[in-house]
Amino acid sequence: MNDLTLKLDFRSGDPIYEQLVAQIKHMIATGTLSPGDQLPTVRQVAADLRVNFNTVARAYRILDEAGIISTQHGRGTYILDPPSPEATEKLRHEDLVRLTERYIRAVFELGFSPQEAQKIFAEKIGTWANGTPPALDEVS
Repeated sequence: MNDLTLKLDFRSGDPIYEQLVAQIKHMIATGTLSPGDQLPTVRQVAADLRVNFNTVARAYRILDEAGIISTQHGRGTYILDPPSPEATEKLRHEDLVRLTERYIRAVFELGFSPQEAQKIFAEKIGTWANGTPPALDEVS
């Protein structure tokens, strides 16, 4: 059984089940989880994260309905065969959109203007385009 390392941000404003879905999709898109890997039970994930069983069940149900995982009663929950390159790219794109939305929401909540955010974002992208992605603790 795969040892799933999930991290929740209880202050993000994103529902916990959405965070779980996004993280599992990301792990699949990046190859951390592979087809055939078994996921921990809903009860185990809920206990490990100290969240409600129904929250984890909802995340697993969404992934199941999307054809990403399959739950086989009595056997467990498994990652299905790899999605097509198009589906993988869609998962990556969804990650990027989600991260961008989180960034914009945080900037808004901190009271910055779109122009201020755009200026800093452009500077950081420029640094990255020149070969050096900014460090998380880098402040200029």
